[in-house]
Amino acid sequence: MTPHAPGPLSTAPAYVLDDARLPAVTLAEPLDAPATEGLVRASIVVAGGRIAAILPYGTAPDPALPVHDMRGGQVWPCLVDMHTHLDKGHIWPRQPNPTGDFAGALSVVRLDRMAHWSAADIEARMEFGLRCAYAHGTRLVRTHLDSLPPHHDLSWDLFREMRARWAGRIELQAVALMPVEATRDPAYFEALLAQVVRSGGLIGGHPEMGPELDSDLDRLFGAAMEHGLDIDFHIDETRDPGAKTLAAVADAVLRHGFEGKVVAGHCCSLARQDGDEAARTIDKVARAGVGIVSLPMCNMYLQDRFAGLTPRWRGVTLFHELAAGGADVAVASDNTRDPFYAYGDLDAVEVFREAVRILHLDHPLDTAARVVTTAPAAMLGRPDIGRLKVGDPADLILFSARHWSELLSRPQADRIVLRDGRAIDRTLPDYRELDALLGARDG
Repeated sequence: MTPHAPGPLSTAPAYVLDDARLPAVTLAEPLDAPATEGLVRASIVVAGGRIAAILPYGTAPDPALPVHDMRGGQVWPCLVDMHTHLDKGHIWPRQPNPTGDFAGALSVVRLDRMAHWSAADIEARMEFGLRCAYAHGTRLVRTHLDSLPPHHDLSWDLFREMRARWAGRIELQAVALMPVEATRDPAYFEALLAQVVRSGGLIGGHPEMGPELDSDLDRLFGAAMEHGLDIDFHIDETRDPGAKTLAAVADAVLRHGFEGKVVAGHCCSLARQDGDEAARTIDKVARAGVGIVSLPMCNMYLQDRFAGLTPRWRGVTLFHELAAGGADVAVASDNTRDPFYAYGDLDAVEVFREAVRILHLDHPLDTAARVVTTAPAAMLGRPDIGRLKVGDPADLILFSARHWSELLSRPQADRIVLRDGRAIDRTLPDYRELDALLGARDG
């Protein structure tokens, strides 16, 4: 390949990605080069499937290496999607949500689960979703698994199979999702814990306000401490300002001196509470070290939806206030083509683009890339993912977009995804593959 000539990516064992713009926030080591809007101009040497060097642009690498001229295009590490529901994904064609709200989603998912969720059904839909995520450039996915009987054994057995099948392509983590009050049934809870421990998973669930909230949380935290489990909750996914389980979770962390990682997703009602009360909760969250993941696309879809009325708020949590208060924050996909969210494709680039708009992560955008890279990776205990570091695998996303306005104005369908320094086939699975499973018919 002629040096500095645009063209197909080199298939040589070593090559240079020249004249690239890198989000500085994803660099494991600072680069001695100026940054504009948080983007550093650099050249990346790839050798043996790994990042061999990250150099300021204009620093001459080995002249014998073939060069792929990025022409100022951005290069990111592969992404992290820290809150998904692979077991629910893609059931919309057979089980749409008639009202588009949270209550409607709960009721119809329950019907679909009892009527259709066999091992073959869940496996096919999980596989479809993971193929999408991989093609889009995601390397680490955490999924919540509906874990009420009789599906707690089925879903967890299947998860272990899927994790082994996808090893080396997508790292998979799983969380047990159930009402926290279900921990009151000792036989069920012990059986579920056995599955979670066997699978190297996490415990979680959705706590509800009530007189037994603290005792339910104490039971769950006690089990997590006994078994060495991290915790990931669904929290206050409602417009009701009286929903305050986030504060109760932070209190439980502090009360138990819990040393594992705790993540809280959604936290919608926090944005409906008055400023002083919200500030007190944010302070507790920061002191307890609870990480917060916002699901902006799903929350905007479900929250404040009433027939015939325009929504008055965006449904998302106090993202900026939590970050300013010292809490770790990130964003993720949540549901995909199911009754909780009718759209989506497990594309973390789409999540980032929409999060910037919905949560106002712009002006400036300098550190915004952290919310789908380094921040969720750290919350998931994998700080080795979602970063650019010499010696790491060259798992990268190459964008033709040079500046933020270019990156955020188009879906970046022409991106190139590298795994171990080689471009992967980015062909997305055809929805028709699921027709027989979902009973879909041509319109």
